[in-house]
Amino acid sequence: MTDDSAASPTRRHDRLDRIQTPGVRNSLWSWPNAKSPLRVMLNYIVIVLARISPSLHAKNWLLRRIGVTVGTGVAWGLESTPDVFWPERVTVADHAIIGYDVTLLCHEFLQDEYRLGDVHVGERAMVGAGAIVLPGVTIGDGAQVAANSLVTEDVPPETTVAGVPATPLSREKTEDE
Repeated sequence: MTDDSAASPTRRHDRLDRIQTPGVRNSLWSWPNAKSPLRVMLNYIVIVLARISPSLHAKNWLLRRIGVTVGTGVAWGLESTPDVFWPERVTVADHAIIGYDVTLLCHEFLQDEYRLGDVHVGERAMVGAGAIVLPGVTIGDGAQVAANSLVTEDVPPETTVAGVPATPLSREKTEDE
């Protein structure tokens, strides 16, 4: 998010697993070799049920069944979507809010490779409606992501980000400051 993060060895891109794909077609054609089609279908069905369920308890229960790590008191808005291919790479900590139509991606299919990365949403963090979080991103404790933002880099704790790509707007002061 800052010039320092661009040079940091802990950038999102540095945390991604890169898997080369053979042949002349783009890497999306290789998805059945990357993940069992039956597993992806099951994940998709469970995610669709979670997306439309008005019950937060049911959403959390369903998403845990496919491997999403869901903390206590997590609230998922309607139509919010964890990664359908690798939901087990999504962690949402206690009392976080995942807003309406948020997408948490753990994969990127590119021309000659696909990339995988864990997504972590910290305790009491909030991801606003329509936001997209890319693979390998960590959203810190108490951070806030504004609606319709594209989160391409980590969000520090207690920081508010907005935009495409998301950039910091403000940082809450702690008792120690």
